[in-house]
Amino acid sequence: MLGPEIDRGSERLTLRAVHRPQYGSICADWLTPDLARRIAAGRRQPMAKAAGLHKPREPGIGPLRMLDGTAGLGRDGYTLAALGAEVTLVERNPTVCALLQDARRRVLDDPRAAAIGERIRVIEAVSSAFMALPEHRCRWDVVYLDPMYPDDGKAALPSKEMQLLRDLTGGDADADALLEPALHAASRRVVVKRPAKAPPLAGRKPSLSFDGTQLRFDVYLRQPNG
Repeated sequence: MLGPEIDRGSERLTLRAVHRPQYGSICADWLTPDLARRIAAGRRQPMAKAAGLHKPREPGIGPLRMLDGTAGLGRDGYTLAALGAEVTLVERNPTVCALLQDARRRVLDDPRAAAIGERIRVIEAVSSAFMALPEHRCRWDVVYLDPMYPDDGKAALPSKEMQLLRDLTGGDADADALLEPALHAASRRVVVKRPAKAPPLAGRKPSLSFDGTQLRFDVYLRQPNG
């Protein structure tokens, strides 16, 4: 059994798994040194380049509008917002969504990070249905997906947080079904984060890829100049 609780010492909402007491609790925390280092890597890192954040924006056009359809604990979405994007985080699990809302609240309370929090919106919804709504056609410049990769027993043990999220959500067995609605909702590109050796989402070859050390970012362009 998993359930949220309040950490009264820091007023953070945390998630604790009764069936895994050795794991302790987890939370969505966007104000960590590790995340600060990721942000400091700038817009030339693979994730930011895959999203197109390294490209100059035309004056008056506003920030890059992004939808993160598999928000999880929100670290990638927060990083992208810190690098200048306007990010909508979509999470279907109400408990995880509550953790995201709590993380955003704490960011807004921090004068050093409040401007980043203002560029983030959190929505509880099933991404495939949310993105497929007629009014959401081409609504975002970029749709970002990071579905959980199935555990085939060959990879290293998942992190404590990943294991608890799998327990809570059941994983992303329907991940392949996210690609078409994402292409519906994106006006410029869809970015899919994958393990380096994993097949492309839904077996569909991307337009291009940006490789990291253990990960890659597959990009599906919606325009020739995407």
